[in-house]
Amino acid sequence: MGIEVKGISKFYGTQQALKEISFEINTGEIVGFLGPNGAGKSTTMKILTGYLPASEGIAKINGLDITTDKLKLQQQIGYLPEHNPLYLEMYVREYLAFNAKVYKTLKEEIEKVIELTGLTPEANKKIGELSKGYRQRVGLANALLHNPSVLILDEPTTGLDPNQLVEIRELIKKIGKEKTIFLSTHIMQEVEAVCDRVIIINNGEIVADKKLKELTEDNQQTVVVEFDYRVETVALQRLPQIKEVKNPAGFLYEITFETSKDMRSVVFDFAHDNGLKILQLHQKHKNLEDLFRDLTQKQKVE
Repeated sequence: MGIEVKGISKFYGTQQALKEISFEINTGEIVGFLGPNGAGKSTTMKILTGYLPASEGIAKINGLDITTDKLKLQQQIGYLPEHNPLYLEMYVREYLAFNAKVYKTLKEEIEKVIELTGLTPEANKKIGELSKGYRQRVGLANALLHNPSVLILDEPTTGLDPNQLVEIRELIKKIGKEKTIFLSTHIMQEVEAVCDRVIIINNGEIVADKKLKELTEDNQQTVVVEFDYRVETVALQRLPQIKEVKNPAGFLYEITFETSKDMRSVVFDFAHDNGLKILQLHQKHKNLEDLFRDLTQKQKVE
C-alpha cells in the first residue's frame, strides 16, 4: 500500500478544515486530488508529508505512521509544494548538490535526476535565470533526489504556459511508471492527461473517489435535440426513464435520461409521432469538469 488515510480530521481553532476523510492509494497509481479553493487539498498534503499534524485519524505511507514514524516516512516521500521554494541565486547543479547533503545522496544520483527531469541544458545556469517551467523541473528534481517511492505534488503546473504544461505532464507520467504519485490540482485537463484515478474533496469531505473512466461513465446520459417547433417540456417529461428536461434556448432541448442506453431513437420516435422535424440530435457527453461542478455545487447548495 502506498498511501492510507483513515478518518483524518483537521481543526484550525473552531474551524474544521477536514472532516474524517478516508482513502487509499496503491503503489504505482497516479491519483488526482481535486477540489475548489479552500476545500482542504493543501491541508491534506501537508498532513501526509508530516509538515502539519492531524487533529484526528490515522495516515500511513508505505505502512509507516505519520505521527510515530515521521522521520522514516519523510525519507520515502518526495514533496513539491504549491509555492516551489528555490534559492534563485544558486546554480541548478549547486542547489541540488546543496540539498543532496541533507539526504546524503551520492553525486551520481544528482546527475540522474538532472537527466530525468530534462535539466541537463540548464544545469549550469542560475535558478533565477530559468523560466517558470524549468524552475518547476528543479523542484521536481529536488523532490526526487533521495529516490522516494511516493511523490506528493501540490499544484505542480500553476502559472505554466501551454507548452510548459505539456512538458511537465509528460514528465509526471514518466516518473509515475515507477512511483506512487498524489497530485493536487484544480485543472481538469491535467487530471485527464496524467491520472489513473480521481479523488474529489469539497468543504473538507471526500465527495468522489473513482477511476477516471468510471467517474465519467455514470448511469445516465443527456440527449440534445433541436426541433422545428416549440415543445412543452411536460410532453418530453413523459418519455421513459426521464430524469430532467431543459430548454436552454429557442427550440433546443437537453433531455437527461437515467440510463446508459442510447436514447436518441426514443427522441426520434417522439418527433415522428408528434409531426416534428429534427434539426439536430446528438448525445452530450459529461466530462470531468461537468462532474466536478455537479459534485461541488450540489453539496454547496445542500
